[in-house]
Amino acid sequence: MTSLNYDIKNKLSNLNVLEKIIAVNVIVFLVAFILGIVMPGGAQASLSWLELPSTFSELIVKPWTIITYAFTHYDFMHILFNMFLLYVIAKWFINLFNPKMALNVYFLGAMSGGFLFIVIYSLFPQTFGSSRLVGASAAVRALLIFLCAYMPNREMRFFTVNFKFWYLGAAVVILDVFGILGGIKDPILGNAGGNIAHLGGSALGYFYATQLLKGNDIGKGFEKLADAVVNMFKGSKKGPLKTVHKNKSKVGGYTKSDFNKFNNQKKIDIILDKISKSGYDSLTAEEKELLFRAGK
Repeated sequence: MTSLNYDIKNKLSNLNVLEKIIAVNVIVFLVAFILGIVMPGGAQASLSWLELPSTFSELIVKPWTIITYAFTHYDFMHILFNMFLLYVIAKWFINLFNPKMALNVYFLGAMSGGFLFIVIYSLFPQTFGSSRLVGASAAVRALLIFLCAYMPNREMRFFTVNFKFWYLGAAVVILDVFGILGGIKDPILGNAGGNIAHLGGSALGYFYATQLLKGNDIGKGFEKLADAVVNMFKGSKKGPLKTVHKNKSKVGGYTKSDFNKFNNQKKIDIILDKISKSGYDSLTAEEKELLFRAGK
Protein backbone atom coordinates (compact mmCIF):
# COMPACT_ATOMS: atom_id res chain seq x y z
CA MET A 1 0.00 0.00 0.00
CA THR A 2 2.89 2.33 0.83
CA SER A 3 4.47 1.56 -2.55
CA LEU A 4 1.17 2.30 -4.30
CA ASN A 5 0.83 5.64 -2.51
CA TYR A 6 4.39 6.51 -3.48
CA ASP A 7 3.74 5.63 -7.14
CA ILE A 8 0.58 7.74 -7.21
CA LYS A 9 2.31 10.72 -5.59
CA ASN A 10 5.25 10.37 -7.96
CA LYS A 11 3.03 10.29 -11.05
CA LEU A 12 1.00 13.29 -9.84
CA SER A 13 4.16 15.29 -9.14
CA ASN A 14 5.30 14.73 -12.73
CA LEU A 15 2.08 16.13 -14.23
CA ASN A 16 2.01 19.70 -15.50
CA VAL A 17 -0.55 22.10 -14.00
CA LEU A 18 -3.17 21.53 -16.70
CA GLU A 19 -2.82 17.76 -16.39
CA LYS A 20 -3.32 18.15 -12.62
CA ILE A 21 -6.53 20.08 -13.38
CA ILE A 22 -7.60 17.10 -15.51
CA ALA A 23 -6.92 14.81 -12.53
CA VAL A 24 -9.07 17.00 -10.24
CA ASN A 25 -11.92 16.99 -12.77
CA VAL A 26 -11.76 13.21 -13.04
CA ILE A 27 -11.75 12.80 -9.24
CA VAL A 28 -14.81 15.04 -8.85
CA PHE A 29 -16.58 13.11 -11.63
CA LEU A 30 -15.86 9.78 -9.92
CA VAL A 31 -17.10 11.15 -6.58
CA ALA A 32 -20.29 12.33 -8.28
CA PHE A 33 -20.70 8.94 -9.95
CA ILE A 34 -20.33 7.06 -6.64
CA LEU A 35 -22.66 9.43 -4.78
CA GLY A 36 -25.18 9.06 -7.57
CA ILE A 37 -25.29 5.32 -6.88
CA VAL A 38 -25.41 5.32 -3.08
CA MET A 39 -27.47 8.46 -2.41
CA PRO A 40 -31.10 9.24 -3.27
CA GLY A 41 -31.55 11.95 -5.88
CA GLY A 42 -28.47 11.03 -7.88
CA ALA A 43 -25.17 12.83 -8.45
CA GLN A 44 -26.73 16.19 -9.28
CA ALA A 45 -28.53 16.32 -5.96
CA SER A 46 -25.40 15.43 -3.99
CA LEU A 47 -23.11 17.95 -5.73
CA SER A 48 -25.61 20.72 -6.43
CA TRP A 49 -23.58 23.04 -4.15
CA LEU A 50 -20.82 23.04 -6.81
CA GLU A 51 -23.11 24.14 -9.66
CA LEU A 52 -23.22 27.76 -10.83
CA PRO A 53 -26.70 29.32 -10.49
CA SER A 54 -28.15 31.62 -13.15
CA THR A 55 -28.93 34.58 -10.87
CA PHE A 56 -26.72 37.02 -8.97
CA SER A 57 -28.84 36.65 -5.84
CA GLU A 58 -27.97 32.95 -5.66
CA LEU A 59 -24.33 33.59 -6.58
CA ILE A 60 -23.94 35.91 -3.59
CA VAL A 61 -24.96 33.03 -1.32
CA LYS A 62 -22.63 30.56 -3.11
CA PRO A 63 -19.73 32.65 -4.48
CA TRP A 64 -17.37 29.66 -4.78
CA THR A 65 -19.51 28.23 -7.59
CA ILE A 66 -18.03 30.74 -10.08
CA ILE A 67 -15.00 28.40 -10.02
CA THR A 68 -16.23 25.02 -8.77
CA TYR A 69 -18.71 24.60 -11.62
CA ALA A 70 -15.71 24.30 -13.98
CA PHE A 71 -14.63 21.12 -12.15
CA THR A 72 -18.05 19.47 -12.10
CA HIS A 73 -19.32 16.97 -14.69
CA TYR A 74 -22.13 14.43 -14.51
CA ASP A 75 -22.11 13.00 -18.03
CA PHE A 76 -19.28 10.71 -19.17
CA MET A 77 -19.15 12.05 -22.74
CA HIS A 78 -19.12 15.62 -21.40
CA ILE A 79 -16.02 15.10 -19.26
CA LEU A 80 -14.37 12.85 -21.86
CA PHE A 81 -14.55 15.52 -24.58
CA ASN A 82 -13.51 18.37 -22.27
CA MET A 83 -10.57 16.53 -20.73
CA PHE A 84 -9.32 15.16 -24.05
CA LEU A 85 -9.34 18.66 -25.54
CA LEU A 86 -7.65 20.07 -22.42
CA TYR A 87 -4.96 17.38 -22.62
CA VAL A 88 -4.19 18.23 -26.26
CA ILE A 89 -4.12 21.98 -25.52
CA ALA A 90 -1.88 21.42 -22.48
CA LYS A 91 0.89 20.01 -24.69
CA TRP A 92 0.94 23.21 -26.75
CA PHE A 93 0.40 25.67 -23.93
CA ILE A 94 2.98 24.42 -21.43
CA ASN A 95 5.66 24.31 -24.13
CA LEU A 96 5.22 28.02 -24.81
CA PHE A 97 4.10 29.62 -21.54
CA ASN A 98 4.77 29.23 -17.83
CA PRO A 99 2.43 27.18 -15.62
CA LYS A 100 1.05 30.21 -13.75
CA MET A 101 -0.16 31.76 -17.00
CA ALA A 102 -1.91 28.49 -17.85
CA LEU A 103 -3.73 28.65 -14.50
CA ASN A 104 -4.55 32.34 -15.04
CA VAL A 105 -6.19 31.66 -18.41
CA TYR A 106 -8.04 28.57 -17.14
CA PHE A 107 -9.53 30.16 -14.03
CA LEU A 108 -10.21 33.56 -15.58
CA GLY A 109 -11.82 31.79 -18.54
CA ALA A 110 -14.07 29.82 -16.18
CA MET A 111 -15.01 32.98 -14.29
CA SER A 112 -15.68 34.98 -17.47
CA GLY A 113 -17.82 32.21 -18.92
CA GLY A 114 -19.78 31.87 -15.69
CA PHE A 115 -20.24 35.63 -15.35
CA LEU A 116 -21.56 36.01 -18.92
CA PHE A 117 -23.92 33.08 -18.29
CA ILE A 118 -25.43 34.81 -15.24
CA VAL A 119 -25.62 38.22 -16.97
CA ILE A 120 -27.50 36.88 -20.03
CA TYR A 121 -29.87 34.73 -17.94
CA SER A 122 -30.56 37.68 -15.63
CA LEU A 123 -31.22 40.09 -18.51
CA PHE A 124 -33.45 37.71 -20.47
CA PRO A 125 -35.19 35.47 -17.91
CA GLN A 126 -38.23 34.91 -20.10
CA THR A 127 -36.08 33.69 -22.99
CA PHE A 128 -33.71 31.43 -21.07
CA GLY A 129 -35.57 30.71 -17.82
CA SER A 130 -33.65 29.35 -14.83
CA SER A 131 -30.74 26.95 -15.09
CA ARG A 132 -27.51 25.67 -13.59
CA LEU A 133 -24.07 25.57 -15.22
CA VAL A 134 -21.47 22.79 -14.92
CA GLY A 135 -18.44 21.75 -16.93
CA ALA A 136 -14.95 22.94 -17.84
CA SER A 137 -15.86 23.95 -21.41
CA ALA A 138 -15.58 27.73 -20.87
CA ALA A 139 -12.13 27.39 -19.27
CA VAL A 140 -10.94 25.04 -22.02
CA ARG A 141 -12.30 27.43 -24.67
CA ALA A 142 -10.30 30.25 -23.07
CA LEU A 143 -7.06 28.26 -23.44
CA LEU A 144 -7.87 27.25 -27.02
CA ILE A 145 -8.81 30.73 -28.22
CA PHE A 146 -5.79 32.17 -26.39
CA LEU A 147 -3.51 30.03 -28.55
CA CYS A 148 -5.47 30.84 -31.72
CA ALA A 149 -5.25 34.58 -31.03
CA TYR A 150 -1.63 34.57 -29.87
CA MET A 151 -0.28 32.79 -32.94
CA PRO A 152 -3.11 33.00 -35.51
CA ASN A 153 -0.94 32.15 -38.50
CA ARG A 154 0.61 29.03 -36.94
CA GLU A 155 -0.41 26.04 -39.06
CA MET A 156 -1.84 22.80 -37.77
CA ARG A 157 -2.11 19.60 -39.79
CA PHE A 158 -5.33 17.59 -39.77
CA PHE A 159 -4.84 14.40 -41.77
CA THR A 160 -3.74 15.78 -45.17
CA VAL A 161 -5.01 19.34 -44.72
CA ASN A 162 -3.08 22.26 -43.22
CA PHE A 163 -5.04 25.10 -41.65
CA LYS A 164 -4.13 28.13 -39.56
CA PHE A 165 -4.99 28.43 -35.90
CA TRP A 166 -7.31 31.38 -36.42
CA TYR A 167 -9.48 29.24 -38.72
CA LEU A 168 -10.02 26.84 -35.82
CA GLY A 169 -10.80 29.67 -33.40
CA ALA A 170 -13.31 31.26 -35.76
CA ALA A 171 -15.03 27.91 -36.38
CA VAL A 172 -15.36 27.23 -32.65
CA VAL A 173 -16.92 30.65 -31.97
CA ILE A 174 -19.36 30.32 -34.89
CA LEU A 175 -20.47 26.87 -33.68
CA ASP A 176 -21.11 28.28 -30.19
CA VAL A 177 -23.25 31.11 -31.62
CA PHE A 178 -25.35 28.58 -33.54
CA GLY A 179 -25.50 26.50 -30.36
CA ILE A 180 -27.10 29.42 -28.49
CA LEU A 181 -29.69 29.93 -31.23
CA GLY A 182 -30.45 26.22 -31.27
CA GLY A 183 -30.80 26.18 -27.49
CA ILE A 184 -33.33 29.02 -27.60
CA LYS A 185 -35.43 27.17 -30.17
CA ASP A 186 -35.27 23.87 -28.28
CA PRO A 187 -34.47 24.47 -24.56
CA ILE A 188 -34.84 20.77 -23.72
CA LEU A 189 -32.36 19.36 -26.23
CA GLY A 190 -30.28 22.51 -26.65
CA ASN A 191 -27.49 23.89 -24.48
CA ALA A 192 -27.87 27.66 -24.70
CA GLY A 193 -26.39 28.27 -21.25
CA GLY A 194 -23.31 26.20 -21.97
CA ASN A 195 -22.69 27.91 -25.29
CA ILE A 196 -23.08 31.35 -23.68
CA ALA A 197 -20.40 30.37 -21.17
CA HIS A 198 -18.22 29.15 -24.05
CA LEU A 199 -18.36 32.60 -25.62
CA GLY A 200 -17.42 34.18 -22.29
CA GLY A 201 -14.38 31.94 -22.03
CA SER A 202 -13.46 32.56 -25.66
CA ALA A 203 -13.68 36.33 -25.17
CA LEU A 204 -11.34 36.12 -22.18
CA GLY A 205 -8.84 33.98 -24.09
CA TYR A 206 -8.83 36.38 -27.05
CA PHE A 207 -8.47 39.48 -24.89
CA TYR A 208 -5.72 37.91 -22.76
CA ALA A 209 -3.69 36.91 -25.83
CA THR A 210 -4.04 40.24 -27.66
CA GLN A 211 -3.04 42.15 -24.53
CA LEU A 212 -0.07 39.85 -23.95
CA LEU A 213 1.14 40.56 -27.48
CA LYS A 214 1.15 44.23 -26.47
CA GLY A 215 3.23 43.42 -23.39
CA ASN A 216 0.33 43.47 -20.88
CA ASP A 217 -0.29 40.37 -18.76
CA ILE A 218 -3.86 40.90 -17.55
CA GLY A 219 -3.64 37.82 -15.34
CA LYS A 220 -1.03 39.24 -12.97
CA GLY A 221 -3.63 40.62 -10.56
CA PHE A 222 -5.42 37.27 -10.34
CA GLU A 223 -2.05 35.52 -9.97
CA LYS A 224 -1.11 37.69 -6.98
CA LEU A 225 -4.50 37.08 -5.39
CA ALA A 226 -4.16 33.31 -5.86
CA ASP A 227 -0.65 33.38 -4.38
CA ALA A 228 -1.92 35.32 -1.37
CA VAL A 229 -4.68 32.77 -0.77
CA VAL A 230 -2.22 29.88 -1.04
CA ASN A 231 0.21 31.58 1.37
CA MET A 232 -2.58 31.94 3.93
CA PHE A 233 -2.78 28.16 4.21
CA LYS A 234 0.95 27.58 4.36
CA GLY A 235 2.37 26.76 7.78
CA SER A 236 4.51 29.46 9.32
CA LYS A 237 6.12 27.30 12.00
CA LYS A 238 9.81 26.61 11.66
CA GLY A 239 10.93 23.03 11.67
CA PRO A 240 13.49 21.60 14.11
CA LEU A 241 17.16 22.45 13.62
CA LYS A 242 19.02 20.05 11.38
CA THR A 243 22.68 19.17 11.06
CA VAL A 244 23.96 20.26 7.66
CA HIS A 245 26.95 18.58 6.01
CA LYS A 246 28.93 20.58 3.47
CA ASN A 247 29.25 19.18 0.01
CA LYS A 248 32.59 20.19 -1.51
CA SER A 249 31.23 19.68 -5.02
CA LYS A 250 28.90 22.64 -4.47
CA VAL A 251 29.79 26.30 -4.97
CA GLY A 252 27.72 28.75 -2.97
CA GLY A 253 25.28 25.94 -2.18
CA TYR A 254 24.79 25.02 -5.87
CA THR A 255 26.14 22.17 -7.98
CA LYS A 256 27.30 22.41 -11.57
CA SER A 257 24.01 20.82 -12.58
CA ASP A 258 22.13 23.57 -10.75
CA PHE A 259 24.06 26.24 -12.67
CA ASN A 260 23.34 24.50 -15.97
CA LYS A 261 19.62 24.38 -15.17
CA PHE A 262 19.68 28.04 -14.22
CA ASN A 263 21.39 29.01 -17.49
CA ASN A 264 18.95 26.93 -19.55
CA GLN A 265 16.01 28.51 -17.76
CA LYS A 266 17.36 31.98 -18.51
CA LYS A 267 17.58 31.05 -22.19
CA ILE A 268 13.96 29.82 -22.12
CA ASP A 269 12.85 33.04 -20.41
CA ILE A 270 14.53 35.10 -23.13
CA ILE A 271 12.82 33.02 -25.85
CA LEU A 272 9.40 33.38 -24.19
CA ASP A 273 9.95 37.12 -23.88
CA LYS A 274 10.77 37.21 -27.59
CA ILE A 275 7.56 35.30 -28.36
CA SER A 276 5.48 37.73 -26.29
CA LYS A 277 6.94 40.67 -28.21
CA SER A 278 7.32 39.37 -31.76
CA GLY A 279 5.38 36.10 -31.93
CA TYR A 280 6.41 32.46 -32.30
CA ASP A 281 7.34 32.79 -35.96
CA SER A 282 10.15 35.23 -35.07
CA LEU A 283 12.16 32.44 -33.40
CA THR A 284 15.18 30.91 -35.09
CA ALA A 285 15.31 27.19 -35.76
CA GLU A 286 17.77 26.78 -32.87
CA GLU A 287 15.46 28.65 -30.47
CA LYS A 288 12.45 26.55 -31.53
CA GLU A 289 14.48 23.37 -30.97
CA LEU A 290 15.59 24.54 -27.51
CA LEU A 291 11.99 25.41 -26.59
CA PHE A 292 10.75 22.03 -27.83
CA ARG A 293 13.40 20.11 -25.83
CA ALA A 294 12.63 22.16 -22.72
CA GLY A 295 8.93 21.39 -23.06
CA LYS A 296 9.63 17.67 -23.20
